[in-house]
Amino acid sequence: MSDALIRPAGLQDVAAITRIYAYAVRNGTATFELEPPVEAEMARRQQALLANDYPYVVAERSGMVAGYAYVSHFHTRPAYRWSVEDSIYVDPQFHGQGLGRLLITRLLADAEARGFRQMIAVIGDSANAASVALHAGAGFRLIGTLKSVGFKHGRWLDTVVMQRALGTADASPP
Repeated sequence: MSDALIRPAGLQDVAAITRIYAYAVRNGTATFELEPPVEAEMARRQQALLANDYPYVVAERSGMVAGYAYVSHFHTRPAYRWSVEDSIYVDPQFHGQGLGRLLITRLLADAEARGFRQMIAVIGDSANAASVALHAGAGFRLIGTLKSVGFKHGRWLDTVVMQRALGTADASPP
Protein backbone atom coordinates (compact mmCIF):
# COMPACT_ATOMS: atom_id res chain seq x y z
CA MET A 1 0.00 0.00 0.00
CA SER A 2 2.83 2.36 -0.89
CA ASP A 3 0.46 4.83 -2.54
CA ALA A 4 -1.54 5.40 0.69
CA LEU A 5 -1.08 8.62 2.61
CA ILE A 6 -2.02 8.81 6.29
CA ARG A 7 -2.60 12.41 7.30
CA PRO A 8 -4.47 14.45 9.91
CA ALA A 9 -8.20 14.69 9.25
CA GLY A 10 -9.95 18.01 8.84
CA LEU A 11 -13.34 19.47 8.03
CA GLN A 12 -12.64 18.93 4.31
CA ASP A 13 -12.83 15.16 5.00
CA VAL A 14 -16.16 15.08 6.82
CA ALA A 15 -18.28 14.23 3.76
CA ALA A 16 -16.15 11.17 2.98
CA ILE A 17 -15.98 10.18 6.66
CA THR A 18 -19.77 10.46 6.90
CA ARG A 19 -20.19 8.25 3.82
CA ILE A 20 -17.81 5.58 5.13
CA TYR A 21 -19.40 5.56 8.57
CA ALA A 22 -22.96 5.50 7.18
CA TYR A 23 -22.11 2.33 5.28
CA ALA A 24 -20.74 0.74 8.46
CA VAL A 25 -23.84 1.72 10.44
CA ARG A 26 -26.28 0.43 7.82
CA ASN A 27 -24.47 -2.75 6.81
CA GLY A 28 -22.16 -3.83 9.59
CA THR A 29 -21.78 -4.51 13.26
CA ALA A 30 -18.51 -2.69 13.98
CA THR A 31 -20.62 0.09 15.47
CA PHE A 32 -23.77 -0.38 17.50
CA GLU A 33 -25.16 2.92 16.24
CA LEU A 34 -28.46 2.18 14.46
CA GLU A 35 -29.00 5.29 12.32
CA PRO A 36 -26.17 7.00 10.43
CA PRO A 37 -25.47 10.52 11.72
CA VAL A 38 -25.77 13.38 9.26
CA GLU A 39 -22.71 15.25 8.06
CA ALA A 40 -23.20 18.15 10.53
CA GLU A 41 -23.17 15.71 13.45
CA MET A 42 -20.05 13.99 12.14
CA ALA A 43 -18.37 17.40 11.83
CA ARG A 44 -19.38 18.24 15.40
CA ARG A 45 -17.95 14.95 16.66
CA GLN A 46 -14.70 15.45 14.75
CA GLN A 47 -14.24 19.01 16.00
CA ALA A 48 -14.91 17.95 19.61
CA LEU A 49 -12.15 15.34 19.39
CA LEU A 50 -9.69 17.67 17.66
CA ALA A 51 -10.41 20.44 20.19
CA ASN A 52 -9.34 18.03 22.93
CA ASP A 53 -6.14 17.07 21.03
CA TYR A 54 -7.17 13.50 20.25
CA PRO A 55 -5.52 11.99 17.17
CA TYR A 56 -7.85 11.86 14.14
CA VAL A 57 -6.44 10.75 10.79
CA VAL A 58 -7.52 9.70 7.33
CA ALA A 59 -6.05 7.27 4.84
CA GLU A 60 -5.96 8.80 1.40
CA ARG A 61 -5.41 6.78 -1.71
CA SER A 62 -5.28 8.29 -5.20
CA GLY A 63 -6.62 11.53 -3.74
CA MET A 64 -9.66 9.81 -2.19
CA VAL A 65 -10.37 9.32 1.52
CA ALA A 66 -10.36 5.54 1.80
CA GLY A 67 -10.58 5.22 5.58
CA TYR A 68 -10.27 7.08 8.83
CA ALA A 69 -9.39 6.50 12.46
CA TYR A 70 -9.39 8.40 15.71
CA VAL A 71 -9.02 8.00 19.42
CA SER A 72 -11.46 9.31 21.98
CA HIS A 73 -11.81 9.21 25.72
CA PHE A 74 -12.29 5.71 27.07
CA HIS A 75 -14.47 7.00 29.89
CA THR A 76 -15.41 10.52 30.97
CA ARG A 77 -14.36 10.31 34.62
CA PRO A 78 -11.07 12.18 35.29
CA ALA A 79 -9.02 9.18 36.46
CA TYR A 80 -9.45 7.64 32.99
CA ARG A 81 -7.76 10.66 31.36
CA TRP A 82 -4.74 8.66 30.18
CA SER A 83 -6.72 5.83 28.57
CA VAL A 84 -8.22 6.16 25.10
CA GLU A 85 -10.43 4.10 22.81
CA ASP A 86 -9.67 3.69 19.12
CA SER A 87 -12.08 3.64 16.18
CA ILE A 88 -11.11 2.59 12.65
CA TYR A 89 -13.30 2.51 9.55
CA VAL A 90 -12.23 1.65 6.01
CA ASP A 91 -14.31 2.11 2.87
CA PRO A 92 -15.43 -1.40 1.77
CA GLN A 93 -13.79 -1.03 -1.64
CA PHE A 94 -10.43 -0.77 0.16
CA HIS A 95 -10.85 -3.67 2.61
CA GLY A 96 -7.98 -6.13 2.74
CA GLN A 97 -5.42 -3.68 1.34
CA GLY A 98 -3.55 -2.87 4.55
CA LEU A 99 -5.14 0.50 5.28
CA GLY A 100 -6.35 -0.59 8.71
CA ARG A 101 -2.79 -1.52 9.66
CA LEU A 102 -1.48 1.85 8.47
CA LEU A 103 -4.21 3.69 10.37
CA ILE A 104 -3.73 1.85 13.66
CA THR A 105 0.05 2.25 13.45
CA ARG A 106 -0.37 6.01 13.08
CA LEU A 107 -2.95 6.18 15.89
CA LEU A 108 -0.65 4.32 18.27
CA ALA A 109 2.26 6.65 17.49
CA ASP A 110 0.13 9.79 17.79
CA ALA A 111 -1.47 8.64 21.06
CA GLU A 112 1.92 7.82 22.59
CA ALA A 113 3.27 11.21 21.49
CA ARG A 114 0.40 12.86 23.38
CA GLY A 115 1.24 10.94 26.56
CA PHE A 116 -1.66 8.49 26.63
CA ARG A 117 -0.85 5.27 28.50
CA GLN A 118 -3.46 2.69 27.44
CA MET A 119 -5.46 2.16 24.26
CA ILE A 120 -8.67 0.17 24.43
CA ALA A 121 -10.39 -1.47 21.47
CA VAL A 122 -14.11 -2.03 21.93
CA ILE A 123 -14.90 -4.22 18.95
CA GLY A 124 -18.52 -4.65 17.95
CA ASP A 125 -19.43 -8.26 17.19
CA SER A 126 -17.14 -11.10 18.22
CA ALA A 127 -17.46 -12.40 14.65
CA ASN A 128 -15.49 -9.36 13.43
CA ALA A 129 -12.36 -11.45 12.91
CA ALA A 130 -10.64 -8.80 10.75
CA SER A 131 -10.77 -6.18 13.51
CA VAL A 132 -9.70 -8.64 16.19
CA ALA A 133 -6.76 -9.74 14.00
CA LEU A 134 -5.84 -6.13 13.18
CA HIS A 135 -5.66 -5.23 16.85
CA ALA A 136 -3.82 -8.44 17.83
CA GLY A 137 -1.28 -7.74 15.08
CA ALA A 138 -0.74 -4.27 16.57
CA GLY A 139 0.05 -5.71 20.00
CA PHE A 140 -3.36 -5.54 21.65
CA ARG A 141 -4.26 -8.37 24.02
CA LEU A 142 -7.70 -9.82 24.56
CA ILE A 143 -9.27 -8.64 27.80
CA GLY A 144 -12.63 -10.33 27.40
CA THR A 145 -15.92 -10.64 25.59
CA LEU A 146 -19.19 -9.12 26.73
CA LYS A 147 -21.86 -11.55 25.55
CA SER A 148 -25.03 -10.39 23.81
CA VAL A 149 -24.82 -6.75 24.89
CA GLY A 150 -26.11 -5.23 21.65
CA PHE A 151 -29.03 -5.99 19.36
CA LYS A 152 -28.68 -4.98 15.70
CA HIS A 153 -29.75 -6.39 12.35
CA GLY A 154 -32.12 -8.76 14.12
CA ARG A 155 -29.55 -10.51 16.28
CA TRP A 156 -27.70 -10.26 19.56
CA LEU A 157 -24.08 -9.14 19.32
CA ASP A 158 -21.07 -9.51 21.57
CA THR A 159 -18.45 -6.88 22.23
CA VAL A 160 -14.78 -7.83 22.32
CA VAL A 161 -12.48 -5.74 24.52
CA MET A 162 -8.75 -5.59 23.74
CA GLN A 163 -6.03 -3.43 25.28
CA ARG A 164 -2.52 -2.22 24.47
CA ALA A 165 -0.09 -0.37 26.69
CA LEU A 166 1.37 2.88 25.33
CA GLY A 167 4.67 4.50 26.20
CA THR A 168 5.69 3.77 29.78
CA ALA A 169 2.14 2.59 30.51
CA ASP A 170 1.71 2.13 34.25
CA ALA A 171 5.44 2.18 35.12
CA SER A 172 5.27 5.82 36.18
CA PRO A 173 2.73 8.57 36.87
CA PRO A 174 1.58 10.61 33.85
